[in-house]
Order: sequence, then C-alpha cells, then structure tokens
Amino acid sequence: MSVLLLSDQWYITYGEAEWKQQASRCLDGMNTFSAETRNGFEHTLGWLNQWACSRSFGLGTRIPWDEQFLVESLSDSTLYMAYYTIAHLLQKDDMYGKEMSTIRAEEMTDEVWDFVFCGGPAPKSDIPPALLNHMKQEFQFWYPFDIRVSGKDLIQNHLTFCLYNHTALLPERHWPRGFRCNGHLMLNSEKMSKSTGNFLTLQEAITEYSSDATRFALADAGDDVIHDESSLRDGPGNTYADHVFANEINIAIKETEKSYNAFMFRDALKSGFYDLQLARDEYRFSCGAAGMNRDLLWRFMDIQTRLITPICPHYAEHVWQKILKKEGFAIKAGWPTADTPDSTLRMANKYLQDSIVLMRKLLQKQESGSKKLKKGDAPSPLVENKISVGLIYVNEYYCGWKEQCLRVLQSTFDSRKCCFAPDQEIVEALKSCSIDQEMNLNFKQVQKLCMPFIRFKKDEAREVGAQALDLKLPFSEIDVLRENLELIRRQLSLEHVEVLSACDEAAHAKAGENVKLLNQNPPSPGDPVAIFLSRQEFEGAGGAYS
Repeated sequence: MSVLLLSDQWYITYGEAEWKQQASRCLDGMNTFSAETRNGFEHTLGWLNQWACSRSFGLGTRIPWDEQFLVESLSDSTLYMAYYTIAHLLQKDDMYGKEMSTIRAEEMTDEVWDFVFCGGPAPKSDIPPALLNHMKQEFQFWYPFDIRVSGKDLIQNHLTFCLYNHTALLPERHWPRGFRCNGHLMLNSEKMSKSTGNFLTLQEAITEYSSDATRFALADAGDDVIHDESSLRDGPGNTYADHVFANEINIAIKETEKSYNAFMFRDALKSGFYDLQLARDEYRFSCGAAGMNRDLLWRFMDIQTRLITPICPHYAEHVWQKILKKEGFAIKAGWPTADTPDSTLRMANKYLQDSIVLMRKLLQKQESGSKKLKKGDAPSPLVENKISVGLIYVNEYYCGWKEQCLRVLQSTFDSRKCCFAPDQEIVEALKSCSIDQEMNLNFKQVQKLCMPFIRFKKDEAREVGAQALDLKLPFSEIDVLRENLELIRRQLSLEHVEVLSACDEAAHAKAGENVKLLNQNPPSPGDPVAIFLSRQEFEGAGGAYS
C-alpha cells in the first residue's frame, strides 16, 4: 500500500458533548416538514464527530489563523443567511457585488460582527454608529430564519454544520426554525446530474416548455371544461351531484392551503389541481344529460385558478382574464373562502362510487358466465333475454352475531388512545354473548365465525376511529342509492334499477329464484348486494317494469 499524500489538516470537533446537546435542542424546536428529514438530522448528530474542514487548493475562504489553507466547501457558508440580512448595506443594494459601500472589508472586524449578530458591545470602528445600528436592526428584524430550503443529500454534512454553528455563535432566540429538504430531481427517469450529462438548466427548460410548464407539468392544461355552454344547467345547485362537487371544492381549498403553509408543494398540486380535475370529471359524468350547474362550474374554475396561482402565475392570469373575464389579477384576488367540508357527504359519495364499481364487476362476471355454453346445449332463457334489471338490496344495520361482536368491540375500545383491550379480554367478552345459543354452535365454532370480522373491524377502528364500530353508517344508504338511480342505470347500462331493503320480505320475492343469493351472501352496512335479471325473469317474479 502506498501513501499518496501526508499533509496537515484542520478539524472541527462537531461531536463535542455540550455542543452536540445544543444542536439537538435546536433540532427539537425546528420544523423539518417531514419525519424523513428529522430522522436524517438525528442520525447525523449521532455519528458526526471530527470533520476535516481545510484544503490546500481551489476556490474558497482562507482560514484566518492559518492562511495557507482554505475552508473546504461543505464547511464554508454555514451562516451566510445572516450575511444576507445586511448584504444590501455592504453592496449598495447590488446583489452581484459590482457596487461597494463606503465600508471596507477590513473594517468588518470580529468586534463589528459580534455587535451586529451576537449582541456584543459597540465596537471601536470607523463605521458610522448610525450605520452599525442599522445593520444590527436589519439582522434582528429578519432573524431567525423560518425556513431554509435545500437538498436532502446535505443533511449529513453542510446542513448539520449549519445547526452546530448557529448554536455556537448566536443566542438561542436566533437559532434556525425550519429546514425543508427536497429530494433529487428526475430527468428522463434518472437523477438529474451534471456529471452524467443528464441535466436541464432553468433557462433551457423555460425556453423549451415555458416558465409555467417548468413550474408545473401541466399535462391537462389544455383540457376544456366547457365544450358547449348550452349544455349547462341554470338555477340553484341542489342535486346530489351538485352538493358532492361543491363539497369537494371546499375540501380542495382547505387541503391546498394546509399544504402550501407546510411547503408541501406536490401535495398542493394534488389537492388544488389533480384532485379537483377528477372531481370535475366525476361531476360531469354524474350530471349526465341534465348538465352541470353553470354557477357551480364557474366557481370551480375561479377556485382552481386561484389555487394554482402560486405555482403557475402566467397560466392563472390567462385563465382569469381571458376565460373567466375577471377584472384585475388572479394574484390579487385573495385566497378563496370555503364552507366547512362535510366528511359524511364525502363518505357517502365514496360508498356510492365504490358500490357502482363492485356492481359493474359483478354484472360483467354474470354476463360473461351466461355466454359460456357447452357445445350442443340450447340457450337458456337467461341467455335469450339480455340482463336489463338490477335489484340492489341494502341492510343498513348490523344485526345478529355481527351486532353482538360490535358491541363487544365498543365496550373494549379506548377512543382516546384509539386502541383495544387485550385479545384475551375480547375473547372472554365474546363468551358471555348468546351467539352460541342463538346459532347452536360451540365456542370454537363461534370464534371461527366471529374472529375474522372482529379483526377487520379492529383494523378499521384503528384507522378511522370509533365510528367504525357503529351499527350503521352515518348516512342512509338507501337514500343515497335511490337519489342516484339514473347514474347507476347509466353506469351499469341497465333499463330498470330498484333499491330495496333486505329486511323487507316482500322485496325478496322480486328476485325470484335468485333470492338464494341473498341467503348465501346477505348484505350488511356498506356492503349492498345486487341481483341482476332479465326483463322476463323480473316480470315473471311479479316485478313491475318502468
């Protein structure tokens, strides 16, 4: 083994116990905007100790006490944010440093810096006292910084040095308040890197894609909301679809504001643009031939324009003035107001959409199965008659053994801590129920029947809270489905749909021979059962076709 170089080196002992404790206390009071960033800082504070801070060549600042060495780049500029607060006074408001103030570099002594940044005594200096006080006031006005945005790859060195040096040099009231650490940019599905040639400069991106497209990959920017204004519906927005869409707009306003305040710009785009686009598309489909409500649709465009203004100001101003015909500027329109979002309505709509998806899959399976005939077999009446009727059976309350299981879980759930009593306690409570007697089962059979349902409900309660243990959903399933019969008919391509209560024995007769499906798979809250029939089957069972 050969030694290439043996030279002197300066080190900073970052791991010194008292200093490390100060840096950790600083981190505890900071907003890191993500657990990943905080974990990165904590890990670095755990291992960082001596750090070689000097080098013999290249660009950089000379080490004051040993000018043959330069400060290496990661150790340098860890306190430059403080310099920014007074840079305009030292450079005559010229950020490029072409103009210099009357203050000479050699006049910025340690005593001057201590006075400006560290609350030290007034220095003996040729700098006018009024200017010294002005610099101090500027620093105290702007510090501490609320957020520094940087890359996550610098957590393990430069950014942690920043914490250490702030705590060493400045009083606690001027310690950093927040770091927002970003990931790596991706270009052509690879990490952007100058060393590999896979990079795009800001100017190149703006030239090729425009400034707004660079800020936001607006794949849907040209999507026209209104194809024909004559298709819009005037008057109050009082349909179920209107209420759902208005609620989604309110949710988008609240969530986007929360994301912007947390500097979570990707989440802001998701809620303020993509989620709203999906809600608009769902609204358009739900309205069908009746058309979207004109006032509600224009509110949507107004709101979405304001929500994306911080990221796409040029696009937003174009929509604001050219499409919406608004006066003034979108950027001055202010943040939109929103009513309190209705979580129950959102839950009800999710129930509706999920139910339609499941019913469509069931219908497709039934239709494909009915077409598979063995060679030589005559077509059955079911094949000869196209499926055109849907009967949706709903049971809005848990009953029987499921009701007893839920009451056991309710009695063993700590809503404050969102956790359950030990499993053994739940099993003992289950033993005291009457499920075994009512169903003529031994307890081992009761456990086999009940435990999968209990485990499912426990997981759901841990996720959404005590409402998962209610005996019914917080909305009427029958009302939601009946209010959207026309939508269900269109989605399933059926001619006739009915929503029936599974507790109504008379309703069972409408299913004819298919009523056995209800016995095999009875509906429960949140899980309706659909039976699909041909017109001939339906009318043969006494159903009235509308």
